[in-house]
Amino acid sequence: MDSGRFAVALLFLFLFSFATGSLSERLIRMPSGDRGASVYSGVLSSRKNELFCESWKFSIETNDVGVWYVVPEKCVSFVQEYMNGERYRSDSEVIADYALKHARTVNIAGDGKDAWIFDIDETLLSNMPYYVNHGYGSEVFDENSFNEWVDLAEAPALPASLRLYTELQQLGFKIFLLTGRSEDQRKSTDKNLQYAGFTNYEKLILRGTSDLGKPATLYKSEKRQELKDDGYRIHGSSGDQWSDLLGFAIGKRSFKLPNPLYYIA
Repeated sequence: MDSGRFAVALLFLFLFSFATGSLSERLIRMPSGDRGASVYSGVLSSRKNELFCESWKFSIETNDVGVWYVVPEKCVSFVQEYMNGERYRSDSEVIADYALKHARTVNIAGDGKDAWIFDIDETLLSNMPYYVNHGYGSEVFDENSFNEWVDLAEAPALPASLRLYTELQQLGFKIFLLTGRSEDQRKSTDKNLQYAGFTNYEKLILRGTSDLGKPATLYKSEKRQELKDDGYRIHGSSGDQWSDLLGFAIGKRSFKLPNPLYYIA
């Protein structure tokens, strides 16, 4: 064998040894037999559920699902991880950034009529302490227990929304809070807002007797129309439900925050 062929043979032998030795030692081997099949099946099932839940969340945020009542059982852990993890806060921060970008393009007239509307629950205030104890949206909504939570006035602020709220006020916007909560919850709602840092708003609008039973989209549209009739220019609306943002008398721009916990028609 000449020297050239000998060198090639040595190189081949080295590469073969490397591939079958040190590299193979780094491979993660599945357990053999029935246990291996079970583990593999479990991995596939877990991945399939994760993909489904990602797609389900996308579909509810784009309002493609329509009316839904509870989080699918196989997505409860997904929702829990999302709401308690970095992604929820990151998504909220990005939306706040886009809202501020729009707000900074507005030429504030200085007549006190440039307005921004916020929903409250899961928009300004987070009810996560309540939903931690109620299945992360997997339980059918219980109005009585939720009202008891509201009366505690302990819901924390959503950090991204507090930042947006504060900067909008600094820019000169008048802030209106339009919520589906009822008028008899005004005291606890105002107390909670003050506690969470949402101060100096122009008006807190709650459902009165004549508003009870109305779909959220109609109720909120009517209240926005009243503001427009009073001469306010609604430059932006922020809410976690499409019913906060759709209908008539809408703002020039609407910004939907994520909420995979519940749906309000």
